[in-house]
Amino acid sequence: MIVVLVEVTPAGEVVETSREAMTFARDLAAAGGGVPIDAVVVGHPDDALVGTLASYGARRVHALTGPAYESFSGAAWAAGLMAVRERAGAVVVTAAGTARGNEVLAHVAARSGLPMAANVVSFSSLSPFTVTRQVVGGAALEEMSLSQRPAIFTLAGHAVEATPAATAGAGELVVETPDVADADLLARVVSTEEPEPDLSGTLKSARVVVGAGRGAGSAEGFDDLLELAELLDASLGVSRVVTSLGWRPHHEQVGQTGSRISPDLYIPCGISGAIQHWAGCSSAKVILAINTDPDAPMVTKATHAVIGDLHEIIPAVNAEIRRRRG
Repeated sequence: MIVVLVEVTPAGEVVETSREAMTFARDLAAAGGGVPIDAVVVGHPDDALVGTLASYGARRVHALTGPAYESFSGAAWAAGLMAVRERAGAVVVTAAGTARGNEVLAHVAARSGLPMAANVVSFSSLSPFTVTRQVVGGAALEEMSLSQRPAIFTLAGHAVEATPAATAGAGELVVETPDVADADLLARVVSTEEPEPDLSGTLKSARVVVGAGRGAGSAEGFDDLLELAELLDASLGVSRVVTSLGWRPHHEQVGQTGSRISPDLYIPCGISGAIQHWAGCSSAKVILAINTDPDAPMVTKATHAVIGDLHEIIPAVNAEIRRRRG
């Protein structure tokens, strides 16, 4: 049996990367002869949420409830997830490779004394269970065998396309309140603050990302880039030099010390493409680089490239998009 930790938005919807994790788990289950899949959520899911998870193949939806689960704690969530796994006898524990997914499953692996494969993109064998995962910030791929049980791993964002199951699962809701030790609550979220309005809130899960580097020229040079991001319903990502210069906030940074992204389309504008930045964006399906330097690493590695000044090209692109939309 496979257990999937599922993350839920404040609005009570399954996050896209967790839908992908359910899809991957279903592929894995089918390869193993159709073993069941159980989802684990934190809090009280409504009927719509349970129905969504059932549509992705969940046999049961385990809801972790109680005071210990009212705010995020990696150790507490791990304790609850382990309690579900042990009762269910699951041989695989997985989650999306988000900040929370990686933290919780790292706790599970440490407590179980087992290895964990982070940011898996595919599996090639069940015996031994062999996966391919992103390493070095996504700049390389590594093959890893998880011979012990349970096999513990997280799935890299957009490694698979989230698709509902051909046949829905039963979606039986099981409300649980596993015990959590006081020590597991020493590190927990005690308050949250809404960020200032920006276009990077969904950077890691965005399907389209507009990137900006030193070529933006200044903190005032982002107006056209922000407009393009808005027109494309995209997120804005920036290079390290942009945040170091104070032009944009750090949470928008893409790279080895920022966010790793896997969009369908990445449009890096005025970004040279240093290896640290490439580590964060190399998983993009299509890269359209805009740069004045035809020999820039980003240009030579891109799927497509436009050679020119972003301050001339982007306004023209924006105008054409507006024209076509009437």
